[in-house]
Amino acid sequence: MPHARATHLTRRGLLVAGGAAGLGAALTACGDGKGKDGGSGNGTKAARSGPWSFEDDRGTAVKLGEVPGNIVAFTGVGAALHDYGVQVKGVFGPTKTKDGKPDVQAGDMDISKVTVLGNAWGQFNIEKYASLAPDVLITTVFDGAGTLWYVPEESKKKIAQLAPSVGISVYDRQLTQPLQRMWDLAQSLGGDMKAAAVTDAKKRFEQAAARLRAAAKAKPDIRVMAGSASDQLFYVSGTNLSVDLEYFKALGVNFVEPPESAKKQGGGWYESLSWENVDKYKADLIMMDDRSSAVQPADITKPTWKKLAAVKAGQVISRSPEPILSYDKCVPLLTTLAQALEKAQKVS
Repeated sequence: MPHARATHLTRRGLLVAGGAAGLGAALTACGDGKGKDGGSGNGTKAARSGPWSFEDDRGTAVKLGEVPGNIVAFTGVGAALHDYGVQVKGVFGPTKTKDGKPDVQAGDMDISKVTVLGNAWGQFNIEKYASLAPDVLITTVFDGAGTLWYVPEESKKKIAQLAPSVGISVYDRQLTQPLQRMWDLAQSLGGDMKAAAVTDAKKRFEQAAARLRAAAKAKPDIRVMAGSASDQLFYVSGTNLSVDLEYFKALGVNFVEPPESAKKQGGGWYESLSWENVDKYKADLIMMDDRSSAVQPADITKPTWKKLAAVKAGQVISRSPEPILSYDKCVPLLTTLAQALEKAQKVS
């Protein structure tokens, strides 16, 4: 996962862990109100009307004369809002895989019905953004400085001129906090929070959390390592900044924890290991980064990887370092880990 504060990381550093054109007439066109979605198309026609305001996790209060209809969001945020019945008009961030299928971070969104402004780090088509006449831009925040995730640093000022922004923090807190913040945001945007699917998902999340707590209590000796792979390096995530790992740890999961000195180069998020040293930590169960920016376990050919006790035992599961912040999408994160712990054998 990324880190911020005062540390400047590489693109890989921002994407890993546990896990980075001129406006001209477009700016003018955006200001005339043309292209506003009246409830059809890809934008949201919110169920509620009247003035809208929301204070985000940067302490920034956004106030508009009406509930936003033309919403542009980071892909994972758009996927979360979709689960609450709020549709976005445009997205930026990993949306499509190389074969054109929905990226894991797109969730259940129909990606054919949204305008993709950029599919990779550093990509953000400002002209397309302006043409959507955005009311608000919504994304996550992975640091204490309020940096908007996947909004390119070099063009953030131009992007900010087109619409106000909302940032939901996923930095140094447990998963339940940003889940509640996304719930609050979706509710303010007209989401149906009393829909059966929504209330059922929240109940299932609570049940899954109880199951994971019980599994962790029954298997306190099972050591879990959160990893992410690239061609050159293996990254071991620490638990003290990532929303999912902090929550799992609070539920009793026993994680491998690299020392702070080892995580320094990774901004406090992770330790980088060469593949020759991938066996530095003993682990019985390995959780691997499922994002398209990471090499997936099935594609890892390094001999040292295949020699790891957890790998030989088949005790490797997926992890979503950037969870889609809806209860429905977070239930599998808990149940997958709970099931793995229930079945895990001590192998290290």
